[in-house]
Amino acid sequence: MRDSTKNEKRARGRPRAYDADDALSNATDAFWLGGFSGTSLDALSDATGMNRPSLYAAFGDKHALYLGTLDRYVEAGVHGMQLALRDDIPLAQALQRVYDAALALYLPAGGEPRGCFLIGTAVVESKVDEAVRTRLAQGLKSFDREFEKRIRRAQTDGELAEDADAAVLARVASAILHSLALRSRAGDSRASLRATAAQGIALICGARNDDAAKDASSKGARKPIKK
Repeated sequence: MRDSTKNEKRARGRPRAYDADDALSNATDAFWLGGFSGTSLDALSDATGMNRPSLYAAFGDKHALYLGTLDRYVEAGVHGMQLALRDDIPLAQALQRVYDAALALYLPAGGEPRGCFLIGTAVVESKVDEAVRTRLAQGLKSFDREFEKRIRRAQTDGELAEDADAAVLARVASAILHSLALRSRAGDSRASLRATAAQGIALICGARNDDAAKDASSKGARKPIKK
């Protein structure tokens, strides 16, 4: 929503219908398309429906807005993983739910492949921007932790060997997720990416759970978890 100059002065640049989450969601879409450097303030203004003074008043500068979108994406991603990795289904099926939910995000129906917002945009900026690098590292570690917690639960339940290295397996699970993000952006098909995920799940769960991983792949995700 755009305000008149008169209303901007009275409200100090913030729209009457300002909603932080909606604005961050729309800004995320803009950054996702063009990256941080390639996304202009005009593009952000169009995406959010807020003019420049309104954006500055609500979020600070473009850099601060971008950092806010990264924080929001990671928070939503962790929440989505927690839902997908619930304890009432086998580990193989839980992992497949994570990967299917990710693919639903990376390959939106009716849209262009876009991959992972964090990896697709933050990796480029992290080389020259410490704040982005910190958020990238923290985000990846957050995803590792969610995988590790579920893998340790699988060990407790007897699905995995007790002497398996849960931390290493969690990083393998994350590596599969990163591969799906990159390859989806590069144009790999959903079917090929699901097959890759299924083989990765079989590796994590071990040969004795290979059938469970194949079963998870064939069933798919009935309701993808939104991140």
